[in-house]
Amino acid sequence: MAESDEQSSENEEPIPVMQQLLDNPFLLLFIGVTIPTIFYVIWGVMEIVAIPIAK
Repeated sequence: MAESDEQSSENEEPIPVMQQLLDNPFLLLFIGVTIPTIFYVIWGVMEIVAIPIAK
C-alpha cells in the first residue's frame, strides 16, 4: 500500500489555471454569449457610422 501512496503523491500535479477556467461550463457559456454579442454590436456601430449623411 505504501507504493500506491507514493505513486499517487508523485502524480498529484497542480491543475493549470487555464484548465480550471476551461473546465467551468458556466464560464464557457458566458464567454460564448458575450464575445459574439460584443462583436456584433461593434460591427453594427461601424455599419451605422459608415452610412453617408443625406443632404
